[in-house]
Amino acid sequence: MKTLIKNGRIVTAVDDYLGDIFIDGETISAVGKNLTMAADKTIDAKDKLVIPGGIDAHTHMDMPFGGTVSADDFRTGTLAAAHGGTTTIVDFAIQTKGQSIMEALDTWHEKAAGKTAIDYGFHMIVTDLPHDRVGELKRLINTEGVTSFKMFMAYPGVLLVDDATIYRAMSVAGEHGALVCMHAENGVVINEIIDRAIKEGKTGPKFHALTRPTKAEAEGVNRSIALAEMAGSPVYIVHLSCYDALRKVQEARDLGIPAFAETCPQYLFLDYSYYEKENFEGAKYVMTPPLREKWNQDELWTGLRMNDLQVISTDHCPFCFKEQKELGKDDFRKIPNGGPGVEHRMSLVYNGGVVGGRISVNRFVEITSTNPAKLFGLFPKKGTIAPGSDADIVIFDPSKKQKISASTHHMNVDYSCYEGFEVQGVSETVLSRGKVVIENGKYVGKAGDGKFIKRSTIDLNSGRSSSEQMREPALARR
Repeated sequence: MKTLIKNGRIVTAVDDYLGDIFIDGETISAVGKNLTMAADKTIDAKDKLVIPGGIDAHTHMDMPFGGTVSADDFRTGTLAAAHGGTTTIVDFAIQTKGQSIMEALDTWHEKAAGKTAIDYGFHMIVTDLPHDRVGELKRLINTEGVTSFKMFMAYPGVLLVDDATIYRAMSVAGEHGALVCMHAENGVVINEIIDRAIKEGKTGPKFHALTRPTKAEAEGVNRSIALAEMAGSPVYIVHLSCYDALRKVQEARDLGIPAFAETCPQYLFLDYSYYEKENFEGAKYVMTPPLREKWNQDELWTGLRMNDLQVISTDHCPFCFKEQKELGKDDFRKIPNGGPGVEHRMSLVYNGGVVGGRISVNRFVEITSTNPAKLFGLFPKKGTIAPGSDADIVIFDPSKKQKISASTHHMNVDYSCYEGFEVQGVSETVLSRGKVVIENGKYVGKAGDGKFIKRSTIDLNSGRSSSEQMREPALARR
């Protein structure tokens, strides 16, 4: 299949020009002006942005949690992602305590196989790493194409690992070119605060937030960075939610420490006040870390602008309000943690960032596609528009407006965190490895179009997978 995209405004992390793109099979063959190659399909992108497909580096499809399972599986979740202009996700396989890491990976391969609308990779959540299992970690990196791991400082008894285990994994990562992603909260102290709240009869959804203070997140971030520095490893902080935590990342980067971090749309557009909604509505926003006081949003945008935050992912982990969130009707501890978001990340960030005057259109592409590609071993196969790269391309209408609603979204969940939000900037046509999967807003692909992508290792010193800009500390703040 040969496709010619004509007359578009092609935008990458570093470029912005009018031109054409010729796609031969799954990859981009040529980029230029007035291209005249014979094509099976021609797409007119006049007055549209032509951007690299979005990469959401943090999703949880078909994930068990608290006696239930996230509402989107790999079929519905990736279909929704495609509608929103995301062409690659990196999901999380979970090793349960005592389980073989390779067995955990096989389980997630089975969950995803033949279902996805777009390409996908895996991080591995490591919950158990005795010395005799370190070889499995090396095999994941060097053979299986799983070059990043997530570890938890939260959820004692389920996911939490001790500092020695984190240090052990980071040492392997540093030696073999992998990246450890940290859920950074002091979960042991948080559990003490939760126990006190329950004894005082504080059981409503808002107490999920009130028992997880920003200082607990900041302490976890600080400890994660210290452990990574001792282990000689880079570190990536997931779902950073507040200024207290951001400040720890800023301090590390100013010292030249390879500390990277993502934030999520919910922390840029939602705030603590949502937990005060009546009739248990606040449960819709129970996620970890929780929504913070609104003033943190400006600080996070500054972090994105100054490159202290490199990525916006979603932490998409949806649970239906009815039946699932209601499991915690009388006890916030039993509310499944997570919310939907994979479908609307690109539009929300474009509207709040570019239309809102907070970031440039190039930075928009960088934080939604290019940086995750570089950090997670996908670049330049993905994350840019260049000859030889996968033809993961979004025709994006920068002027079209859309109202977000559960009644029209494609995620398999009965509410939207952004119900009623009007956004400007909509993904109109989406190509995944040269195949049109969304055309004028309609799904025209099929389950199984996506494939598992083995990711390369990360060489922060050579810069082959991370730009110089991503390594340099931000010395000027405002």
